[in-house]
Amino acid sequence: MIFSALGAICIAIWWRPLASVFALAWRDEHYTHILLILPMSAALIFMDWKPPAGWSGFSATAGAAVLLIALLARAGLASTGLPADVRLSLNMLAFVTWWVGAFILCFGRGAFRRALFPLCFLLWMVPFPQFVVDPLVSLLQQGSTASAHLFFAAFGIPVEQTGTLLDIPGLTLEVAPECSSIRSSMLLLVTTMFVAQWLLLSFWRKAVMVAAAIPLTVLKNGLRIFSLGVLATKVDPGFLTGRFHRKGGIIFFLIALVGIFLLLWILRRGENQTTSPAAQATN
Repeated sequence: MIFSALGAICIAIWWRPLASVFALAWRDEHYTHILLILPMSAALIFMDWKPPAGWSGFSATAGAAVLLIALLARAGLASTGLPADVRLSLNMLAFVTWWVGAFILCFGRGAFRRALFPLCFLLWMVPFPQFVVDPLVSLLQQGSTASAHLFFAAFGIPVEQTGTLLDIPGLTLEVAPECSSIRSSMLLLVTTMFVAQWLLLSFWRKAVMVAAAIPLTVLKNGLRIFSLGVLATKVDPGFLTGRFHRKGGIIFFLIALVGIFLLLWILRRGENQTTSPAAQATN
């Protein structure tokens, strides 16, 4: 009941930043992943939930201190002259801090340690300010261009790269910022983190799976650019402006997701082989 009351207070205090961040996630592809974070985090907590052992005074004190920090940050940000995107990011950071403090206060240190990952996962709700988004998009642009170059070369298609331009026979492709596929890249990364935490046990296997998602997202972007180039030169130039160009990203996202689940299957087999002898010895 106390946790629910603190949640209601939080929503009342952060109503404007919350409305802004969800509106941003709905209209801007750079932030679409934010829509998934709350349900994913709640699912991870409930799947591993155990009744709290009790309410310790130290947890109440620590929780109240974290709540106060979040409240002071919210009050301070109301009168700052920071850019709107930076202020929204800091407001959402204070929002997440409030929920962490409420959790510690109501459920104690033991529950907080068990729920550490899903609570930290809430940090994905903090939108990156523009000065962080721009370098990320540029990095994805360059990585996608290099990846597409590899695909063309691997299939024996003559290709020359100049910055983010790719010259192949009969066509010059420019990998624009809009072609960086940052939305599907972020969705793939947060989905991988969720699945790894849910289905894997050892930390190093989780780390391997999340680390694999980063080059995989660049490779699937390169594969998309390569496919568009081949279809435009070999089949129909209309592929460069048609539905496949605008909406075909989901196909390559699913291909990358298949790769993630194949890696998950391999890592789970390794865990099962490691734990089975120990289980037999115990029996």
